[in-house]
Amino acid sequence: MVIHTRTKGNIGENVACTFLERKGFIILDRNYSRKWGELDIIGQKDDVIHFFEVKSVTDNFSSNSSGPAVIGAISREISDIKITSVHKPEENVHGLKIRHIRRMVETYLAEEKYGLDVEFQFHILSVYMNEKTRRARVKWLKNVIL
Repeated sequence: MVIHTRTKGNIGENVACTFLERKGFIILDRNYSRKWGELDIIGQKDDVIHFFEVKSVTDNFSSNSSGPAVIGAISREISDIKITSVHKPEENVHGLKIRHIRRMVETYLAEEKYGLDVEFQFHILSVYMNEKTRRARVKWLKNVIL
């Protein structure tokens, strides 16, 4: 079965939210959009606001038997993943996309009336989904500079 792009994105974002909640994040908002952009996931943990860009791909992957445990269908970490494709979805977060995200972060913080001293971070989550096994793995690029 081939997963369409929008469906793949929605599934990837659901996987990412579950992954983040299991890591102790509170999800504040999803798909926060304005005409100049969108923020996929906004979360909070330890008084820090976290913005997540989610990039999802369907691919085959295998894991080492000695790697971290899998909870449900979502891996805790990426360290045990061997991706069979040379495509890295996080590479789709390029300069123009970063500028749009920066503007969206500023808009969100202003509209939600966070002070100028609020601590925030931006991250990229790459979700690798295997259509055959219906399992997913998450690669987390932490604290990307905007």
